Amino acid sequence: MNRIQLIKKFNYALLVTLLIQTSATGQSQSTNENGLLSSSLSKTMSEKPVVSVWEFGLKLTSPTNARGITATVPIPMSWPEQEIEILSQEKSQGVGAIRIKNPTKHTQQFSFSVNQMTAGTPETAVIRFKIKKSFITSPEDTSKLTRGGKIPSNVKQFLKPSPYIECNSKEIRTIASELEDESLDAWAQVEKNYVWVRDNIEYKFDKQIHSCLHALEVKHGDCEELSSLFIAICRAQGIPARAVWIPGHTYPEFYLTGANQEGIWFPCQAAGTYAFGEMPEPRPILQKGDRFRVAGQRQEVRYLRPTLIAKQAPQGVAIEWISRQIETGSSK
Repeated sequence: MNRIQLIKKFNYALLVTLLIQTSATGQSQSTNENGLLSSSLSKTMSEKPVVSVWEFGLKLTSPTNARGITATVPIPMSWPEQEIEILSQEKSQGVGAIRIKNPTKHTQQFSFSVNQMTAGTPETAVIRFKIKKSFITSPEDTSKLTRGGKIPSNVKQFLKPSPYIECNSKEIRTIASELEDESLDAWAQVEKNYVWVRDNIEYKFDKQIHSCLHALEVKHGDCEELSSLFIAICRAQGIPARAVWIPGHTYPEFYLTGANQEGIWFPCQAAGTYAFGEMPEPRPILQKGDRFRVAGQRQEVRYLRPTLIAKQAPQGVAIEWISRQIETGSSK
């Protein structure tokens, strides 16, 4: 998927009018994702991470004067395979302070406000990141990896249905049951699920996001639908799985337990080159997960998007989502 396709899929419309509701430089971050960075996972990560520089932000324009604007933008956060460093913050004159926060444990965003906006004069807020991304490779010995057992509470959410991932449906449970093979170890069972999805669902890009049940019916889908179907089948078998969002693409991760009883998340490429249990992907991780609760919304959402609220904007405010790599990745 290219950048234009990403904007269509994430529903981040370039210069599209939003419905208006009336109403730290040099900072380095690192985390072990709830203690799930184990010695087993660290052995599967490349020794030479790829370093690149990206910009994320918003450009706002209005055909009329507007006031009381508040906006949020999703941005990368640190993961076991990803380190981020904020290099700079850039904002136009009318933009207030940029604030970074974590609305959930698996997401990060920045917010800013514009008190007064002049018609035809754009307002922009951008954060520049240094991204150090390690490739994950398949472990040499998978025989000691197991499924089930005692699953941490923060992982159990990835056994439940999510938007477009109907893992409790009759159709998904039937397929999951048919794919179950007691003679296979945990790794081989998940790979069997992976191969079945790739063999039975043809890749076909669609500007609309569809559920995994729709992909089953029409026998095609893109990275969104292929990932959702794989995730749903794994969850129906009691194997935690989740979506990972990067610029221009989505891929799934599945959760198994190592010999020392440490939980490990393994990625795979549902759409594209065959890559199971590994991810040679330099683009930054934006979010992990597919079931978020957002303040002010009743329904759970599949991913966090840019938001905009204005107290007064007679003809609406248009947004351009900025997501671009400005320095090519290099191994260091």
